[in-house]
Amino acid sequence: MRCVLFLDTKVSASVRVNALEQNQSMFLWLTVIYSATLFLSQGLTMNTATSDEGMWLFNDLPRERLLDAYGFDPSQEWIDHLSRSSVRFNSGGSASFISPTGLVLTNHHVGADTLAKLSTEEHNLLENGFLARTHADELKAPDLELNQLLSLEDVTDLVQKKIHASMTPTEALAARRETIAQIEKQSLDATGLRSNVITLYGGARYHLYRFRKYTDVRLVWAPESAIAFFGGDADNFEYPRFCLDACIFRVWESGKPAQVNDFLTWSSDDAADGELVFVSGNPGRTNRIYTAAALKQMRDVQMPYTINNLRRQEILLQQFSLRSVESARRARDDLFGVQNSRKARFGMLAGLQDPQLLKAKQESETDLLEKLAADEKYASLVPAWHSVAESAARRTLLQGKGVGLSSRLFGIAHWIVQMVQEDQKPSGSRLPEFADAGRESMLLQLYSEAPIHADLDEVLLGDSIAKMVELRGGDDPLCQNILGEMSPGERASTLITGTTLGDVAVRRKLVASGLDGINASKDPLIEFALLVDPEIRRFRTLFDELDEQDKQAYAHIAKGIFAIRGTSTYPDATFSLRLAYGTVASYEQDGKTIPAWTTFEGILEHERIHADQPHYTLPESWKKAFSNLHGSTPFNFVCTADIIGGNSGSPVVNRKGQLVGLIFDGNIQSLTSNVLYSSRQARAVAVASRGLLEALSVVYKADHIVQEMQVAAPEAAR
Repeated sequence: MRCVLFLDTKVSASVRVNALEQNQSMFLWLTVIYSATLFLSQGLTMNTATSDEGMWLFNDLPRERLLDAYGFDPSQEWIDHLSRSSVRFNSGGSASFISPTGLVLTNHHVGADTLAKLSTEEHNLLENGFLARTHADELKAPDLELNQLLSLEDVTDLVQKKIHASMTPTEALAARRETIAQIEKQSLDATGLRSNVITLYGGARYHLYRFRKYTDVRLVWAPESAIAFFGGDADNFEYPRFCLDACIFRVWESGKPAQVNDFLTWSSDDAADGELVFVSGNPGRTNRIYTAAALKQMRDVQMPYTINNLRRQEILLQQFSLRSVESARRARDDLFGVQNSRKARFGMLAGLQDPQLLKAKQESETDLLEKLAADEKYASLVPAWHSVAESAARRTLLQGKGVGLSSRLFGIAHWIVQMVQEDQKPSGSRLPEFADAGRESMLLQLYSEAPIHADLDEVLLGDSIAKMVELRGGDDPLCQNILGEMSPGERASTLITGTTLGDVAVRRKLVASGLDGINASKDPLIEFALLVDPEIRRFRTLFDELDEQDKQAYAHIAKGIFAIRGTSTYPDATFSLRLAYGTVASYEQDGKTIPAWTTFEGILEHERIHADQPHYTLPESWKKAFSNLHGSTPFNFVCTADIIGGNSGSPVVNRKGQLVGLIFDGNIQSLTSNVLYSSRQARAVAVASRGLLEALSVVYKADHIVQEMQVAAPEAAR
């Protein structure tokens, strides 16, 4: 599986869904790694965490629990060093610095979007891999931004004092947006650092995160997709695994490799069975605070709707891929993302459909509500649960009725139209994505030189128009205005072939022309974006107001949980830096013990028993080098760390803070940990550090990379 925000469950940039669809199907962007076992405790109720559960804030780690369970109390130096060594891919996913000269380690599937953008028909980097022998050979990513967290502070009081009980959801939403935009802009102006206010505990807390931003990011090494995703979709979310799902980039500053003070050294020793390990990364989203009503809406409406969308897109991309080898190359990254999302959603839906899960959730919720209602200090919090139920019912009525158009070129057109319109307002009154604090990051994407494949874009847009007509009805006024006298495919063809937005210079000129220029533009996609934008905004407003209603409700729900069950817990994941921990551990499945480790020699047997099946053939580089590899070298391993989509590329470190692995997946038993966690069978899957180092040296002859990284001496030699 691919556990990356915007990539794991991503529908990639060229299958861009508009803001409404993002709100309607927020899980379309976030892959989930989850445990389907029904040991339903804190994960469903935000009770005090047990076992290895938790995606903990770096400034609020469970130090007593770690000390009691494992005899380990990390020093502040250890915590700060690991935090600053961690990196966030703004496109989705996690990573870490692994050298003083800016090398960054992540997953192949996290880097796949960039690999696809750097590929051509003649040089397919996604398929065949890449290795830069010198700094001059490193390839600059067209639109990649990496973020390193430098500081955070609690700004809860600043946000909440602007929200009053007498406000309507619309008024509260406007006040919250304005306040957050001001905080972010003031921080940016004062520090020069990317500044984002993160909502925690469903709206009970707000923290300001400040990041160093790297936008000159270059590809150093990537393996072939045949080994990075060995076993393909069949092995996705399964274990044992045999994948070199790794990729190395480098950040540059002022035209040369960046000098970084905090980076991870490598342990040449394996993490042993039962050993305590830590995962530092950016889990995308969990919903463990969700009420029973919200989970039922997800089970009955939201998740089936999302799965049906993914099925449709998967078939569409498969059919496009059959046109030619080049068509398959162009669609490959999108197809992978959709297949990954589809499989993740099926696992998640299966968990939600298990009656025991909702029964346990409902019983836990009923117990909590009875205790709150019996205490006059907290009885006023009870209506929050009813508010969530009301918003869930309203979401059900709106599901699928919006304007969901998939096309990178349409996304660019709509982005430009909305940005120019929003720029007429003060920063705090704009849609959040257009506020001043995030301007540079937004323009990096808008003016990306990454190739856009018009033939693929046309197919995607045509099918998404057809889907909208199916859901809204052919007599719907907007659908009739969109189509005129044309079919969805014909309409998409005229839009994509007629636009000039594939040219970055045209985009810049349009933005510079302002509102008058946009309104006067004859570009068919700009005209189309202007046509559909009012309806997109209408539904955006409806969903934003529901989100605001839920924020206020969940802030009260969190207070109720804290009041009855204590405050020693972690907030739901928000694609912000967290620390998880667990142990390397085997597990039982179907009456068999699944070992924690796989080895190089195991991959040969895995290839043999799947002979001639797609995705089970080693690349030629491995076949040539295999006799020089140590068959007993660890390749992949599993641990009990609590992770989810967005953690892809997260470093796994030991007590010394040394790198022992690289998170890339979760097993099938982990596919509902967005709502619950259990360590009985659910496991996070990682590439073993020693296997990665040996592959770099023996298979790829990349000793210059290994030498640049600081590898610790074996334990026996110290």
